[in-house]
Amino acid sequence: MTELAGAPPSTPPRGLLAPTLRTLTIGSVALVSLAAFEAMAVATAMPTAAAALDGISGYALAFGLPLATSVVGMVLSGVWSDAHGPAAPMRVGVAAFVIGLLLASTAPTMAALAAGRAVQGLGSGLFSVALYVVVARAVHPALRPRIFAAFAAAWVLPAVVGPPVAGLLVETIGWRWVFALAAVLAVPAATMVEPALRRLRADAVDDGPAPDRTSRPARRVLWALLAAVGAAGLHQAGQLDGALAGVVGAVALVAVALAGPRLLPAGALLARRGLPAVIALRGLCAAAFFGAEAFLPLLLAQQRGLSPTLAGLVLTGAALSWTAGSWLQGRDRAPSRTTMLRGGTAAIAVGVLLTGSALVPVVPLAVAVLGWLVAGLGMGMAYPTLSVLLLELSAPAEQGTNSASLQIADALFSAVVLAVSGAVFAALIGSGAVAFAATTAIAAVVAGLAVLAAGRARA
Repeated sequence: MTELAGAPPSTPPRGLLAPTLRTLTIGSVALVSLAAFEAMAVATAMPTAAAALDGISGYALAFGLPLATSVVGMVLSGVWSDAHGPAAPMRVGVAAFVIGLLLASTAPTMAALAAGRAVQGLGSGLFSVALYVVVARAVHPALRPRIFAAFAAAWVLPAVVGPPVAGLLVETIGWRWVFALAAVLAVPAATMVEPALRRLRADAVDDGPAPDRTSRPARRVLWALLAAVGAAGLHQAGQLDGALAGVVGAVALVAVALAGPRLLPAGALLARRGLPAVIALRGLCAAAFFGAEAFLPLLLAQQRGLSPTLAGLVLTGAALSWTAGSWLQGRDRAPSRTTMLRGGTAAIAVGVLLTGSALVPVVPLAVAVLGWLVAGLGMGMAYPTLSVLLLELSAPAEQGTNSASLQIADALFSAVVLAVSGAVFAALIGSGAVAFAATTAIAAVVAGLAVLAAGRARA
């Protein structure tokens, strides 16, 4: 029987570095690493860039815009990939990512830098979703846990070296080279993925009937724009003070509440069994982990007196344990998907609670550090497993749309929980440890919801 050019091979290669997969594996992992490096390095360089361009007032916008445009890029990429295959959105996404970085590197004003960041965010949304569809159509199902584990590991090195490398560049040759370096390195990475894109033929796959959520792509893009405005508004509200912050935050929450359900499969907000639960779990896990992580360095500094360097090492430790969890789920003899999800979500919940124990003076600090390592391990177990399940539960005609929904849930759930946690923290900031206890409780409740939904996310 002749294999379809757009479908994964019927028998798995020996590994991800087998001749038929080597360039795709290396190139796609390199692209994920570059996206991670950009996120880590730009955060380090941005204060200097804002000061040099006399644009401190636009600082929040430079972070909020790429978040917003990435949501639009995800939706566009999902619709585009399902209609015509992932090759075009992958190429356009990488090109937009590079162009946006180059625009930022040459920006004469803060407004121009923010515009470049917006283009870069659109590109990252396009290629991140298209990359999932490439995996679905080019990688055998038996190897998907390994490649998603590799994607998770691709974040570790940038998390460790990104900030110091960016700091060195800023201090020696200037902040503009942080953006330029990421743009230059993206080109060879994209070139390595190109052979796999040329082998994919969207018309070779029996896509079947188009899903309801892609039958009206224009309307879906409009909802994405509203969600993007809401996500950017939530980010902006966190930078404001007083009544204005409350008004902006409330309007942004309404926008997300209206648009979010239209971008997710029916039943996702209730974690209905199957695909909706998979997508809900991705959002819940992300919101719980990143909701706790956002306040962890400040908690360790104010409540336990840790230096920024030591607090950063705690975060690095979680990145390493995340990689370990990803490796665990990618083994040939790994436990079942459901077992991995139950164990992973439980580890996140327990880890958040143990980390919160740092607020109790008599509890050794090592308990909190161990807790965050456990939380990272849980994320490593859950995240790649959810990606694998998503592709297992998606017909070829909806791989792009569902991959977009997975990543949109990640972004929107996290944005909402961070906004709520930030508002609560600001209201209780005069109460010392109580403010940190409240944000920890929010993250723990979200993690608890993930534990309850874990058994529902299965084929």
